Amino acid sequence: MSWDQFIYFAIVAVLFWTVGAYAAWRNKTKLAYGATVCGLLVFFAFILLFWISLERPPLRTMGETRLWYSFFLPLAGLMVYSRWKYKWILSFSTVLALVFICVNLFKPEIHSKTLMPALQSPWFAPHVIVYMFAYALLGAATVMALFTLVKHKSLTPQQSVRSSEFEITDNLVYVGFAFMTFGMLFGALWAKEAWGHYWSWDPKETWAAITWFSYLVYIHYRRLPVLPDGEKASEHKGSYQNPRLALWMLLVAFVLLQMCWWGINYLPSAVGSSVHTYS
Repeated sequence: MSWDQFIYFAIVAVLFWTVGAYAAWRNKTKLAYGATVCGLLVFFAFILLFWISLERPPLRTMGETRLWYSFFLPLAGLMVYSRWKYKWILSFSTVLALVFICVNLFKPEIHSKTLMPALQSPWFAPHVIVYMFAYALLGAATVMALFTLVKHKSLTPQQSVRSSEFEITDNLVYVGFAFMTFGMLFGALWAKEAWGHYWSWDPKETWAAITWFSYLVYIHYRRLPVLPDGEKASEHKGSYQNPRLALWMLLVAFVLLQMCWWGINYLPSAVGSSVHTYS
């Protein structure tokens, strides 16, 4: 299996995802599930066959990580649809996946079979795969944050909102943050085996820490109650800090995530000096 066959698998997968998205709008739940899952299976079949062909995990370059991100986006969309039945989420996840697929078709950045010694660790694959899944979930949370900001335009800092949109956004952040934490732990074990130390404050690692803390700040801020003088938490359940500010914090965190994922490659401090440069 070579990269030249990717377009055929991608077309079939996107067609299935499009059918699933349309079925969701038409309230045909079974068809939405079936078509989306079929698309995921087709796309994962290419990843698996490409993995076998390369004789290594397709995780070395930005193009290869975008391959995983294109797979995890519809999966995250399906998870949200399955739990909360938002009709539009499958359409949005399909469009986003298509964007990354098109980027890969025009700029695949696929390298040879050979992996440098640092990437031959058994911790390398789980580190990147778990991170990509976390990024997909946090991307879905960002979409929900944007949707909530638009829907609640008139929301004031004094208003307390416990809508389903906020619940979805928070839950996606919780799960995505958990996977991000596991990804960092796998990365630390990989670094110890590859370079002899768990953490070195390399530019990539520094931005990973910044991103992790930004989502941690959001989680703590969302759970911080606003209590009028003299009231107990049990008497004022469900009231939280400025929800619009929290959502804007989430958008900023996602920008930092993009900086950690690919923006770091354009920083002068990382060019030629980062141990995470593998080209």
